[in-house]
Amino acid sequence: MKLTPIPVGFVPLVDAAPLIVADQMGFAESEGLALDLRSAPSWSALRDMVAFGRVDAAHMLAVVPVAMALGLGGVTTQLSAVSVLSVNGTVIGVGRVLEARLREQGYTFDFHDAAAAGAALAQAARGALVIGAPFPFSMHVELLRYWFAATPLAEAEIEIRTVPPPMMAQALAEGEIDAFCVGEPWGSVAVEGGSGALLLPGKAIWAFAPEKVLAVRTEWAEDEPQLLGRLMRAVWRAQRWLAAPDSHIAAAELLSRKGWLDLPSDVIDRALTGRLTVSPSGDQRHCPGFLDFHAGAASFPWRSQARWIARQLAMRHGLDPAAAADAGAKVFRTDLYRRHMAGVGAELPSASEKVEGAILHPTAVPTQAGRLTLQPDSFFDRRVFDPSA
Repeated sequence: MKLTPIPVGFVPLVDAAPLIVADQMGFAESEGLALDLRSAPSWSALRDMVAFGRVDAAHMLAVVPVAMALGLGGVTTQLSAVSVLSVNGTVIGVGRVLEARLREQGYTFDFHDAAAAGAALAQAARGALVIGAPFPFSMHVELLRYWFAATPLAEAEIEIRTVPPPMMAQALAEGEIDAFCVGEPWGSVAVEGGSGALLLPGKAIWAFAPEKVLAVRTEWAEDEPQLLGRLMRAVWRAQRWLAAPDSHIAAAELLSRKGWLDLPSDVIDRALTGRLTVSPSGDQRHCPGFLDFHAGAASFPWRSQARWIARQLAMRHGLDPAAAADAGAKVFRTDLYRRHMAGVGAELPSASEKVEGAILHPTAVPTQAGRLTLQPDSFFDRRVFDPSA
């Protein structure tokens, strides 16, 4: 079979796994595709690669295509988020100075209580904090700002500084930043290098945050519907494979190879299993659902999630929140997901929006073909976002 090549960009993170697995485990080949995976050194570089046509698709921060639709960031090419590649998977970490202060205060690094962590960090700060995040338009920044606003960190002097993920541990070790929010494995790399400790998973702030999406130029999606559908199905099958517990060892070994993450497989396995080492002294925490690729219709691009992102951006950048939410909702393409994933076993919720933050326990909901169980999606402060309000 002659394979059709598709250039696809990614940043070396564990949550790039669906694309790497689709390429390496034959899921793309089964759709007649040859993925030409191209690593990018930063999120700005990757955004430009897809926006200016150097790649046709990308492993992309969920916030980026929404920000572009709102005219933020200087690049306004229209992108479509055709599926969610990963949910959660980020960590907030602190340098050794802050770690020592937190321990002196009696903080136990429970890895669960975002409110307590925010109060403890605010007490330990003793001045301005510089926190590294991979990109200004990212779920990392949105989670941080949401967390700050609902804890004593709202009164702290904080600067969020852009640091590419592979450079985060080095920036912490060299004192350029005091803390960070980053996707795995780069938080664990900081722990392994002895420069920091993990304070909190992003999941503790928003239990089901869309972290990365499969992004394509909207024009390309319209011009190449058959290629798009084949790519989406290959990636979905890779996500389903990744969700199986008996795939974790093989996935970690695959991702560890040179050309992908080029790191020890045991460091990568932590994100896949949710069993993380949180300090250089070896303290461990278990975080079920730390990183999700498939469970609870994880790959479905809920328009309500895009509305939440757009409203957060609008309020910070002086835009009309309602208009921004409408523009953002158009970016998460539930229509394309339903069109291309029908008939392959993908769970297709009967609605395209939901009240974000309202699900406290696994909840069965109707789908076009039966029922699915949605996973908890609560915010740590128990607020909800009703997209129809």
